[in-house]
This record gives sequence, structure tokens and C-alpha cells, in this order.
Amino acid sequence: MTWSQQFREVVFMDSNDYQQNYSSYDCILAVDAFTAIKTDYHNAFEDLKHYQQSAKDWLFGYLSYDLKNNIEILQSNNFDGLDFPDLFFFQPKKIFLLKGNELEIHYLNMCVEEMESDFEEIVATQESRIKPQEIPIIQQRISKENYLEKASKILEHIHRGDIYEANFCMEFYVENAIINPLEKFQKLNEISKPPLAVYFKNNKQFFTLCLSGTIFKKEGELLISQPIKGTSKRFIDPIEDEKSRYKLVNDKKERTENIMITDLVRNDLSKTAQKGSVKVEELCGIYSFEQVHQMISTITSKLDSQYSVIDAIKTTFPMGSMTGTPKVSVMKIIEEIEETKRGLYSGAVGYFDPNGNFDFNVVIRSILYNQENKYVSFSVGSALTSQSILEKEYEECLLKAKAMRDVLS
Repeated sequence: MTWSQQFREVVFMDSNDYQQNYSSYDCILAVDAFTAIKTDYHNAFEDLKHYQQSAKDWLFGYLSYDLKNNIEILQSNNFDGLDFPDLFFFQPKKIFLLKGNELEIHYLNMCVEEMESDFEEIVATQESRIKPQEIPIIQQRISKENYLEKASKILEHIHRGDIYEANFCMEFYVENAIINPLEKFQKLNEISKPPLAVYFKNNKQFFTLCLSGTIFKKEGELLISQPIKGTSKRFIDPIEDEKSRYKLVNDKKERTENIMITDLVRNDLSKTAQKGSVKVEELCGIYSFEQVHQMISTITSKLDSQYSVIDAIKTTFPMGSMTGTPKVSVMKIIEEIEETKRGLYSGAVGYFDPNGNFDFNVVIRSILYNQENKYVSFSVGSALTSQSILEKEYEECLLKAKAMRDVLS
């Protein structure tokens, strides 16, 4: 990883040896843009489709939550301290793909002669110990009192029947922050070990340190979506930990959340699916991570040949686990009630391969950093339903924020 930091664009993806998902590789490192696309939400999906179909190569990048404005008549007018581009993808010159004991290497022809010297540099590079840096205090954009007031307004919409479920999010942030993003990512990944950790560096200014368990990918004609809805705390004591897991298994409210979103994902996937191919492979499965137990469902479909890979993403975007249901109505309401533009949070980061497959995660449990603005941000949220107890929803948000707070504090 230290060797890669000399480049303007860097993506590192780590599955952390997690066996219970659909990861194509254990680790991926891609560096140094040959070509790139950067745009706001206007016509973003058409621009991406043209870029992906023209390049027919490995492309790494992200789609921000605010691309919703390219799909529906929506707006994003809330405060934005990060100022990330809405969409960014690049075609790397150098890619390293690790699966088991096999390392696959791809260099563009123009760079092949650099391979030998690169390996000499990599071998010679020492993974230096990075001195942790102190940063100013972490601030909370929405106070507890304000959170409960705003969440109550969402419940009013639910009780009126305007919506059934809404994912309400709030931001934590640090101003005038100078951090080492690589050091923070390594620490964050070490304590959380998610199924798809991503370190993304764009233009030596924008950094994404992402620890997501929510997967959306395409493999051949198969589309796979794994929404997360339902969270409980991990404990050091095995007995307490099992009690927490058992409570999540039997929590009717959490199951209701998960089933609603599973149904939404089924509907989204059906828009581009071969007839009769949408399947729920697993409903409300319980998976244990370093910090939390999570309830995850797996839904699959087969992509109809009349649709492109970009169509498959556009018709499911943003992921329902980060919005609620019905999706458009919820997005209008949360835009009014939340105080921060989501930007990359709730979007997706990942890659396309030359065969038109893709592998993305949903950007949750992530630290975002604009090095030029010296602004650090991370957001958390929980799903509100008619059964929600707002104090517990607030505590769930704090639980989800714990790893990021610990790393930054």
C-alpha cells in the first residue's frame, strides 16, 4: 500500500477473507489513471454508459447518492462540506488482483516496461509506521434532541401512510482536520474487518475509507444484491454476545425492516430481469462482524439481454437499504428533514471489468475526507418504521458510529 501512494488515483479493495459473500477476489489494487470521467448528476448515467462501453476495460470509481437527481425529479440542497464530484471513474494503468495464492497482474501496453522496476520498488518499500495525528473534536450535525424531533416528523409521515419505512441519517464531522488517510483506513479495517473494505484516493484530494457489508454485483448474467437491515451489538462475553445475536434473530421490528427492503430490491431488480428470474436466496440471515451482528438478505436476478450493465445499476439506484419504501416518496421527505447532503455516503464504490461484470458496495460505515478543505465526515443512519422506538434508533446510530469515532479520536 505504501508503494501505491505515489499515484494520484489509488483503489484498494479487501474482502478480509470473508467467505460468506460473492467476492471475486481477495484483494485488488489499481493505480494511476490513463483515462477518467468526472461529472455532476446531470446526464451522469448516459455519460457513464458511453465511457464504459467505449473503454471495455477495467474501470474503478464511485456513484454518489445524489445521482438520484438524474433518475427522478429530485434535488439535493443541503449543506455539503466535502464537495466530492457526483461521479468519478478511471481506467487504471496498473492492476493487481489477488485470489488465494494467485496474483493476476494487468498493465496497459504503454506501461509494460515499468513492471520489473515496479516490483523492485514494491519489494524495497518498507511499510512504514505512520504516526497517528491528533485532530480537533468530532462534532455532531444533529443533536439528540433535534434527532428525536426530526425522527418524530418521519413517523408522522409513516402513520399517515405516506411512506412505510425511511432511512434517516445524520453526519459527524471534523473541521480543520489534517489526517493520514491510509493510516486511518488501516486502523479502521483492522478493527472492523468488513466483507468489502475500500480505500479510494482521487486526485490527491478526495479520500474514501469504506467498510461496507452491503454488496451489489454482476457476474455473467447474474445480479446479486445483499441489503443490510437489522443491527445488534457485539459483546466480549460469549454468553452476552449470543444473547444479542438471538435477540436480533427474533426481533420483529428488525425483520419487518429487512423484509420491506427485500421486497423493494426484488421490485428494482425485476425492471431489468429475465422473466421469472428474481429470487430471494436468503431472507434475514444473521452475520457476525467485529463490531456488530447484522441481518442480511440475498436477492438475485438474471439480467435480460436488452439491458446494459448501466441500466441494471440505474434502475436499482440508490440502494433501497439506504432510502426506504416507497423509494421516491422517501427520498423527497428525507431531503427535507436531513441537514447534510449525502454525497458519496449512501452511494456506491467499486469497479467494472472488461467483460461487463461489476462489483460495488454501498457506501456505509465510511470516513470521507477532503484534504484540501481539511474536512472529515462520516454519517450513520437507521431505518424508521411504525414500530420504531426513537431512543433505540438514536442508540443504534451511535453504535454504528463507534468504529469511526474510535479511529478518529
